[in-house]
Amino acid sequence: MATSTLPILLLILLVVSRRHIQPATGAGGNETDRLSLLQLKSTLVDPLGALSSWNQSLHFCQWQGVTCNNEEEERVTQVDLKLSQLSGSISPHIGNLTFLTHLILNNNSISGEIPPEIGRLQRLEVLVLFQNSISGSIPPNLSACSNLTRLGVAFNSLAVSFGANRFSGSFPLQFFNSSSIHTISIIVHLNVAYNNFSGRIPGSISNATNLQAFELGHNYFHGGVPSLSKLNKIQFLGLMNNSLGSGGVEDDLLFLHSLTNSTFLQGFMTLQVQNNSLSGSIPSNIGNSTKLLGVWLQGNQLEGEIPASFGKCKDMTVLYLADNNLSGEIPPEILNLPDLSRVLDLSRNRLSGRIPEEVGSLVNLGRLDLSNNVLSGSIPLSIGRCVRLENLNLMGNLFQGSIPSSLRTLKGLALLDLSRNNLSGKIPDFLQDFSSLLMLNLSYNHFQGALSMQGVFRNSTTTLIAGNKELCGGMPEFGLPKCLTERSKKGGLNTIVKIIISTVSCFLGLTVLVSFLYYCLLRKNIKDPEAPSPFTGYTLLGPTYHNLLQGTDGFSPANLLGVGSYGSVYKGLIAIDDANKIFVAVKVLNLHHYRAFKSFVAECEVLKNIRHKNLVKLLTVCSGIDFQGNDFKALVYEFMVSGSLEEWLHPGLLDEQATERRAELSLLQRLNIAIDVGIALDYLHNESGVPVVHCDLKPSNILLDVNMVGHIGDFGLAKFLPQVELNAPTNHTTNSSSIAVRGTVGYSAPEYGMGSEVSTNGDVYSYGILLLEMFTGRRPTDETFRDGLNLHNFAAALGDNAADYIDPRQDDNSSRSRTNEKQVFAEAVVSIVQVGVECSNEIARERMGISDAVTKLTAVRDKIVKRRN
Repeated sequence: MATSTLPILLLILLVVSRRHIQPATGAGGNETDRLSLLQLKSTLVDPLGALSSWNQSLHFCQWQGVTCNNEEEERVTQVDLKLSQLSGSISPHIGNLTFLTHLILNNNSISGEIPPEIGRLQRLEVLVLFQNSISGSIPPNLSACSNLTRLGVAFNSLAVSFGANRFSGSFPLQFFNSSSIHTISIIVHLNVAYNNFSGRIPGSISNATNLQAFELGHNYFHGGVPSLSKLNKIQFLGLMNNSLGSGGVEDDLLFLHSLTNSTFLQGFMTLQVQNNSLSGSIPSNIGNSTKLLGVWLQGNQLEGEIPASFGKCKDMTVLYLADNNLSGEIPPEILNLPDLSRVLDLSRNRLSGRIPEEVGSLVNLGRLDLSNNVLSGSIPLSIGRCVRLENLNLMGNLFQGSIPSSLRTLKGLALLDLSRNNLSGKIPDFLQDFSSLLMLNLSYNHFQGALSMQGVFRNSTTTLIAGNKELCGGMPEFGLPKCLTERSKKGGLNTIVKIIISTVSCFLGLTVLVSFLYYCLLRKNIKDPEAPSPFTGYTLLGPTYHNLLQGTDGFSPANLLGVGSYGSVYKGLIAIDDANKIFVAVKVLNLHHYRAFKSFVAECEVLKNIRHKNLVKLLTVCSGIDFQGNDFKALVYEFMVSGSLEEWLHPGLLDEQATERRAELSLLQRLNIAIDVGIALDYLHNESGVPVVHCDLKPSNILLDVNMVGHIGDFGLAKFLPQVELNAPTNHTTNSSSIAVRGTVGYSAPEYGMGSEVSTNGDVYSYGILLLEMFTGRRPTDETFRDGLNLHNFAAALGDNAADYIDPRQDDNSSRSRTNEKQVFAEAVVSIVQVGVECSNEIARERMGISDAVTKLTAVRDKIVKRRN
């Protein structure tokens, strides 16, 4: 017996003796904790000296980043070394800190694997390791940390992490045995999208009962989706672009049944279930999830009717059910949704019956797509009440009758497609005044009579009328027969009519010729001081150098609005006719810069083909010579009374002599502007026909009108994605030769600096940085951002404390007078900053899509407004 107890007694003596020989400054502490911390230090590289206090001269509870409890034994409870530029690895001796509750090492360069010894820390509550270079897999025994409430391992190279790590194989089932993890990253937002995971989604996911967001998109998962009934806190679900579905063997949407009792469910958002092979019917009680903000179910094999219970989802802004086999009539209930403001897309199904008159309730809807169904009857008059429609697509149905006169109110339409129906009657003349139309498709119907030759009907590339055999007249490009009067049928045209037609034909021919010659002159940079504007449909006549010189008081410095790389912008007062003048912004190109002409052509190419309420409108151009015979080129824009966002965010940069100071932007004003910019980007990327990349999104290029509505301007670096870059040097084999200069330092996507070609993802990165700048008040080039720290990393580290770091000018007391409003304010800031962080991800394919960003920001705004009301 004495022999067996001898080793124990020796161990006790050893510990006691070690405590007595420790220097006085370290006495009283726990030796195991001290040695474990020193072991941790030994495996880390510390270039900034963050661990310099970790030595014998201080008690370890006084070391930087170390917190101990207040009990007599002084055990280490927290180690916080975030943002210290540490590298190296995490020592396995970390598992000996048995009283540890918080281990925070985010935003460093730590590599290696997560030591499994962390699984010993049964008191551990918070483990934050995101933004490092940690590899391997998450230790399965981490589930033994039963008190763990926050686990952050995003932005590493783990087998289970924030996506795009190229791991393959089946998903680790054992991880979900820990049901208490519920705050961030892996459990609050588990995202393994854009990997090569395969197999079935593990049923053990249901053990993660506090899971709020689950994203598995863009992998190779197949089979049915397991029941999610235990996930009663789920808010976002993303299963898009997999091979999910049972091939019709069972109802693939049973998992939706399991979600209908989730009162927390807000939507499928980025987290969507489109483009799979899901079959079955949409649950009739899906409307029980009344908090749904958006549903993406397109691109599956769904059958049955659209549930009327969708009408209970009063907060829904988006409903995508396209590309399925849905049948039956359109339920009126979904047309009465008050917040359905972005998209209602039911296209490419087998829906029948009439469009309900309730469609007129969608007064805020931007896009309505009912194309390629078997809908019939007439187009309802009530659709004219949808005054904010920008995209109306009814093609490929069985609609009859004429185009209703009520459509004359939809003057904001960019696309109107009524083709391949049975419509008849005269094409109404009011369509010629729809100046925003980029595409009008009326082909393959039974329209009759004379086609107008005004407005949109002058452009045969954007107006399509083929397959209407009883149409006549119109521009020669349409190839329609001449319209015959009653007199001509009896014996020929009267002489006066012949003269008029001859005169009109000559005039039109001359107009086409002059326009063609001007365009050639513009592209070849030939001097032409009096050339007319090629932009038909604008009210401003093509100005000369003399007009612009007079209108800007000789390009006076007093009228200077700003100076850029390729030119200067002046405020001007220009005549639009003999009696009226308007204020405009005149951008005069600095033709001494070798890229200025290319910038001029790029802006002309883009802005003559796209129009949107949140894009600065190009009124006309001037291409000629000045009084000294030098080349002169200028672009004339509508004038934005409230200046640029740059002036509002950083008013200290205004002229010190200015007598007028900018007012301070509130949080809601900033959010409105951010949404305006996002909507414009969404249009450029996804709705403008050919995707356009802006390439230089920053506060100085966001202009504000009198109502503080945001407009994107300066398209000098913009590019149409399908086209080879204009004037690209011929000694390069790719069209990325000039990509490195795309954009402005701090706002330009990091991949551009490595020679990558422009993409919409690059604009999304700039938008994310812009968003973070708007709400933190810090520029991406702020001098505090150095040694690896940048605006993105700074914002990512804020987490739930983001409201404490916002630009103080937006924190008006009136909006935070009550505790409840303070909470709304704080929650809104956290959500907004998170969108900015996800958009500015360093990895391009992991960035949030711009349409999803707009949806989330709109939801935040709606919540603020509802709480205030």
